[in-house]
Amino acid sequence: MQTKAPAIGFIGLGVMGAPMCGNVVRKHPAPVHAFDLNLAAVRDVAAQGARAAHSIAEVTATSDIVFLSLPGGRQVSEVCLGKEGIAGTGKRGLIVVDLSTTGVAEARAVGAGLAAAGMEFSDAPVARTRAAAAAGTLSIMVGASPVLFARIEPLLRYMASDVTHCGALGCGQVVKLINNTLVFEHVVALAELMVVGARAGVAPEILLQAVAKGSGDSFVLRNHGMKAMLPRRFPERSFPPEYVLKDLGYTIELAQSCGVEPRLPAVAQSYYQAAVAKGLGGRYFPAIIELIEEG
Repeated sequence: MQTKAPAIGFIGLGVMGAPMCGNVVRKHPAPVHAFDLNLAAVRDVAAQGARAAHSIAEVTATSDIVFLSLPGGRQVSEVCLGKEGIAGTGKRGLIVVDLSTTGVAEARAVGAGLAAAGMEFSDAPVARTRAAAAAGTLSIMVGASPVLFARIEPLLRYMASDVTHCGALGCGQVVKLINNTLVFEHVVALAELMVVGARAGVAPEILLQAVAKGSGDSFVLRNHGMKAMLPRRFPERSFPPEYVLKDLGYTIELAQSCGVEPRLPAVAQSYYQAAVAKGLGGRYFPAIIELIEEG
């Protein structure tokens, strides 16, 4: 006997949330109820087939599983546990899957709060770009019980080509923060040495091509280096240094809670803080190379 497809809710239709929701709408055989404070964003996904909701309560009343894509832990906590949030408006048995990047302790606290209301929670932060969100080829790192993971994995594959069960609640955020921090550190290192190479007489495009053929090759070099830093192409509405600082703050907090002094994340943090102070806020974070060029 075929099990009825669950009704899905989607809260948060920003740069990543809107294309993720669009993939769910196109691929899921049951209704998808979408909500955002930005009414234009709701209208856009409704034009793709989503059902427009006007409040969190309207989403929870009509959904079996709710996905969140929000700016950070504070917003996730407010939507889940705040006044008129999911815990107070949803039914027992509701599943909440958070696609945002938050602190590990925040994720576990939200999970405990929803459990007290008879609901299940999974952290499932996403990696890769806005283009990958549109194409449905994200990488999603999941923290959940094995039983819950088995239930939500097919739905996550609407949005992702890679879905990894990282462990219990909070472990998805652990892996995502480590992934992001390695990228942020590498971008700083690459930016510094691209400037060094240019001042020492090597054309930047030759430098990157040569290193890409050796042991210094990396995802960051081929993507952030070749596609953004080399042509100085820093598109609007891409990941800015303010978001970098949010994630680095979460990583530093996590490392310290584990008895590790995070020296390299702290150095990277100082670079991105300087970038914001020097007017690079709001721009795609590899623009930090301009900060280094200016000394």
